[in-house]
Amino acid sequence: MTNAKAIEVKTDGEAKAKSAPRGPGRRLHGSLVHKLGLAILSGQYAPGDILSGEVAFAEELEVSRSAYREAVQVLTAKGLVESRPKAGTRILPRNRWNLLDPDVLAWAFAGEPDIEFVRSLFELRAIVEPAAARLAAERRDRNDLKIMKDALAAMRRHTLATEAGRAADRDFHNAILQATRNEALLVLNASIGAAVNWTTQFKQRSRALPRNPIPDHVRVYDAIAASDGTAASEAMSELVHLALEDTRSAMKG
Repeated sequence: MTNAKAIEVKTDGEAKAKSAPRGPGRRLHGSLVHKLGLAILSGQYAPGDILSGEVAFAEELEVSRSAYREAVQVLTAKGLVESRPKAGTRILPRNRWNLLDPDVLAWAFAGEPDIEFVRSLFELRAIVEPAAARLAAERRDRNDLKIMKDALAAMRRHTLATEAGRAADRDFHNAILQATRNEALLVLNASIGAAVNWTTQFKQRSRALPRNPIPDHVRVYDAIAASDGTAASEAMSELVHLALEDTRSAMKG
């Protein structure tokens, strides 16, 4: 059985979280979700491990039982754990995890992500985003183009080394998905945005980006603005391919 003391979850007043107001209680269970999620994604807890019982775990981490239960409910919804009466809370196999959940992606990139997982994310992007760019070129309107253009301007102004620049990058990719007018594709919006964000951050965690990827985005925009679906798809394919190569280089470094 995994020792719950391996994770430290203590902040001022957290031991009294059970009687705390709703706001602090939410912060507490959110912090606990984050710490447990990191522990699972980093391998500190392995699939099949059983967490300590609710009472024991709450006592060892000095959090309320309600905060622990809420944290488990969140992790259950993300496919990381399964909780059953008397059987306890068990870490589920990786193939049950919702790896496209933005929080799960953040936890995966908090440490050293597995190269195969990174590759799978880029394979997903290589399947989805070129097709989305093609549809966007066919269906975009003037407002879509304005959002993309504004996002490009913000990326240039702030650079992708800043959170503001990365937010603009997410806005650019989001605008393309929005321009497809495809509700099924829009479901992937948060996941694609999170994948773009975390891989971009990861690429420059120890050094500057090896090259400026903004011109790649400009080529995608120009093709969409020209209503050239084939060129838009090809430009997006190249953008994703080069981003993968940059990420591989960062992982080797």
